[in-house]
Order: sequence, then structure tokens, then C-alpha cells
Amino acid sequence: MMEKNIYTTFDKIKGRSAKEIYLKQQGKVIWLTGLSGSGKTTLASALEKRLFELNYFCQILDGDNVRSGINKNLKFTEEDRLENIRRIAEVSKLFMNCGIILICSFISPTNEMRHMAREIIGEDDFLEVFVNTPLEVCEQRDPKGLYKKARAGEIKNFTGISSPFELPDNPFLEVVNTSPDISETVTEMLKAIIPEIKFDPLVSL
Repeated sequence: MMEKNIYTTFDKIKGRSAKEIYLKQQGKVIWLTGLSGSGKTTLASALEKRLFELNYFCQILDGDNVRSGINKNLKFTEEDRLENIRRIAEVSKLFMNCGIILICSFISPTNEMRHMAREIIGEDDFLEVFVNTPLEVCEQRDPKGLYKKARAGEIKNFTGISSPFELPDNPFLEVVNTSPDISETVTEMLKAIIPEIKFDPLVSL
């Protein structure tokens, strides 16, 4: 329930459709979920580059960047991780309502978290991409040395080791990211995503 002394101004500002017409694209949230080391950030960066080359205006939200700023007061308890995703979803919705395409790269390990994000953002605008990289591959990569620390007990509640990762129950797209060459994976993502973000003037009228 909204606080009774809060008065929103959403009815006084330019609507989403006007901004999508200006940008010639449909605002969406592309939500990459998967284990640490699965390649979410790498894929997000490559996807943004390809979309930019195709004249789409995007914004990446990434776990480390968000936790060093807007969510730097949150820890890694179950409650704080849920709040982390809630804030990200709310921020994503604000961007999306400006006609911007969001590429979100977050472990978001439980279906509860992802369902909450989907509910905030909206069913039709939430494109969940499961980056399905096996745990052993993620652990072999271990670009930040986190798995090694988790195995040594230095990091508690680490997803995949001491905390579970729940497989998405109905993702928009599932990609397997085990090859060093991600070009084919990015192309696969583009083929699925382009129809969702492509500007349709008839829909916008």
C-alpha cells in the first residue's frame, strides 16, 4: 500500500509511448540470470554493443555496479538479496518507461526473486534469459576468485556452493554459454530479442 502522503506525478509527464516513438524502439527489460561466472556480464556487454550498432538505445545494470552504488547498504542475507532485486526491478521499470531497453545482469538465484521482478516490471516487458552454464565450468573460470573463497568458507551464502540456484521455470530464452567464442550465443539472443524491441508505429498510435 502506498504511503498516504506520497503523491506521484506519473500522470503529468510524457508517457512511455511518446518516448518510444522518439527513440523508435520498444522499451523492454532483458533479465540475464545465472550462476556467478556463467558469462552474464560478458554477454550483456556484447549484446549492448550489437544492439547499439543496430541503433537501439540500451542501459546495462550489473550486480557489482549496483551494489557499489544504490544498493551498497545491502548485505547478502536472504532478505537483503530480495531487496536488492526489488530495487533493481523498480529502477529498471523507470528506465523502461522512458523507452529504454534495459539489459540486467544479476544472479537472482530464486524463482521468488525473478517472479517479483517480473511482477514489478510487467509480464509482457520482462524477457528472462537463463544463462545456463554448468557449475563446473563457472568454477573453472572463477574470474573473481569467489568460488575458491566460497569453498574455503570465506564467503557465506554463495550461490551454487552454500546457497541454491533455482532453475527458471519458464524463461523467455535459455542459452548455454560454455564456448570462449560468444558470437553465436549473442546472435541467438538477438534473433529472439529483436522482434520484442523493434519499433512498430502502428502499435504506438
